Amino acid sequence: MLTFRNPVLTGCYPDPSICRAGEDFYLVTSSFAYYPGIPLFHSRDLVRWRQLTHVLNRPGRPSLEGLDVSDGVWAPTIRHHDGTFYVVSTVARGRRGSLTFVVTADDPAGPWSDPVPLEAEGIDPSLFFDDDGRCWFTACRDAAQPNDGGPGELWMRELDLRSLELVGPTHVLWHGAVRGAWVEAPHLYKRDGVYYLIAAEGGTEGNHSVTAARSGVVTGPYVTDPRSPLLTHRHRGPDEPIHNVGHADLVDTPDGETWAVTLGVRPIEGTHTLGREVFLVPVAWGSHGPVFAPESGGVRLSERLPSIASGGPEGDDAGVAGRVTFDEPVLGLEWNSLRGPVGDRVRPSAGGQGLDLELAAEPLSSTGVPAFVGRRQQHVRFHARARISFTATHPAEEAGVAVFQSQDRYATLALTVDARGRAQAVLTVRDAGTSTRLASVPVSAGEAVLAVDGDEAGYTFRLKEPGAGQWIDLAGVERPFFSTERAGGFVGVFLGLYATGNGQAGHGRAHVHWFDYRPAGSDGPA
Repeated sequence: MLTFRNPVLTGCYPDPSICRAGEDFYLVTSSFAYYPGIPLFHSRDLVRWRQLTHVLNRPGRPSLEGLDVSDGVWAPTIRHHDGTFYVVSTVARGRRGSLTFVVTADDPAGPWSDPVPLEAEGIDPSLFFDDDGRCWFTACRDAAQPNDGGPGELWMRELDLRSLELVGPTHVLWHGAVRGAWVEAPHLYKRDGVYYLIAAEGGTEGNHSVTAARSGVVTGPYVTDPRSPLLTHRHRGPDEPIHNVGHADLVDTPDGETWAVTLGVRPIEGTHTLGREVFLVPVAWGSHGPVFAPESGGVRLSERLPSIASGGPEGDDAGVAGRVTFDEPVLGLEWNSLRGPVGDRVRPSAGGQGLDLELAAEPLSSTGVPAFVGRRQQHVRFHARARISFTATHPAEEAGVAVFQSQDRYATLALTVDARGRAQAVLTVRDAGTSTRLASVPVSAGEAVLAVDGDEAGYTFRLKEPGAGQWIDLAGVERPFFSTERAGGFVGVFLGLYATGNGQAGHGRAHVHWFDYRPAGSDGPA
């Protein structure tokens, strides 16, 4: 039996949603406070995915400044109907929905429209197009009335496709399958005249699960599927390689198979740093509705190939790895900034080789838009290298590499100067408002190769000066320090480049000759 490797998207790509147009599949995920927002991927076989664009790539639409990294753009849904692609999503502030919007495009590669606000409360919006052409908007919110289910409820209104406004009455659909559990992530499907409402319950951590209800009428009432949860790993032991499974979306292939994309994590001794990743799960249909993972009952690291991919390779790494010399006029799609564009401060060099970073006053600990660009960590074992030239004029100025979990938890290895103006490289960790210097070493010139190596134990920082044959090991940071279990929030680690004056305006510039990221053991320099 031909197989593929799960996850099909590695690294921080939570809350996947999927749709099909002809023989093409399109997938979107949450992006939180990273910019551009909502990465969009394309596939022909559900296994190998290539990023096409970001749905939200216009400055300030919507505004993300001032947000915690784990707020921002949550849980988009993508759908295709009558030649138009639709994405609905929510901007969260303080872990609550503050703005729900819809965007459209004729071509999923873009351009996408400006966000159109919707009169909707709550989070996790979705769209369902019925056989009669009507479009129904669903989302989750706090329950309006006390009930025998959970504290949340799934609700529905019709979306007028011409005006892109919600119209008509609100229908409360369901309060979930588990008493006392919050119900979220609704997606609606229709099969053989029956409407199936798929949701997530138990939170996005260890009790995460997929539950379901059904109805003969789109507006309900919906009756709980007594088999719920239909998919979960919450009953499995600590040695299970995949945990926190939930937030599923279904798609049919051209040859009649059904598959689900779902999020999950791959913990090591109880903690994970890569974030919630995208897993692919087969689905069968029985007399009671969908049956997730009918052969195994769970999400597997090695799964049978979809029939449309039969005869293909076992699977490709979904990440972009290798050396980047920044010789294109724009950064690759794997790079993100925080809360907004940084093209005025971070841009490919005029000479066509390397990346220039202008010093910004905002430190990485701010909730503004620092001079930072990063890419997702997609492997537990990895090597990251950057050759950087920078000459600081005072100790507050620094430029280097960052292992970034949030504005409250990160580590930096930077070129700077001490109080006497002597060049040095400094390793610092930031934790809950406090910065701690772990190591420093003098450097003879304002240039060095700064390195981070990751494995199951942690992150090791080292550097090499130009012409030197040996690496200088500085210190290590244990891997759980950057984990969601320790840091909180909903995101995984990003590996980035930054330059800051730490609150002071500066006129200096850092130059990144190249950046190299690759999984450990792959071809290329270690």
